[in-house]
Amino acid sequence: MNAFSTRSLKVPYLYHELVNDRIQTLHREAEEQRLAARIRRVQRARRDVERANERLSRALGQGL
Repeated sequence: MNAFSTRSLKVPYLYHELVNDRIQTLHREAEEQRLAARIRRVQRARRDVERANERLSRALGQGL
């Protein structure tokens, strides 16, 4: 009976550990997704700035 008690105590503990591990994995994946989204926004902003600079250069060149 002692072996049964020990085994029955381990199962909920292992389940709890698996759940915690999954939660940590989901948090990590969510942070990676947020970082990737920030990188895409920065890249898009840089492209927008480059295009605006090109338009300004063309406008200034035509005005001369």
